[in-house]
Amino acid sequence: HVQLQASGGGLVQAGGSLRLACAASGRTISNYHMGWLRQAPGKEREFVGISGSGGNTYYADSVKGRFTISRDNAKNMVYLQMNSLRPEDTAVYYCAAKYSDGRSKYDYWGQGTLVTVSS
Repeated sequence: HVQLQASGGGLVQAGGSLRLACAASGRTISNYHMGWLRQAPGKEREFVGISGSGGNTYYADSVKGRFTISRDNAKNMVYLQMNSLRPEDTAVYYCAAKYSDGRSKYDYWGQGTLVTVSS
């Protein structure tokens, strides 16, 4: 099993930046695709971006050019750098992991960290 712990959320003004971190334990993340997803109040959970085990990254159109995912397999860490934040980015952010064998669903989830962007 993989345990995930997300951190780094908080209150920030529009236009500001935050860096979220996801610490993994139990297994090395090198064989896992690591995703970030978010859920805004009253809305369904949505995809933010993913860091593939091979190093590729993909982002939702809504965050492309503003958010960057990075990973450090040696430290078992994944990061989400969020710049130019907007009030609509307010949500609970989750990191998640899925084994890199083509499966569609995530196997493991972190507990979420709240990001609040004030206008």
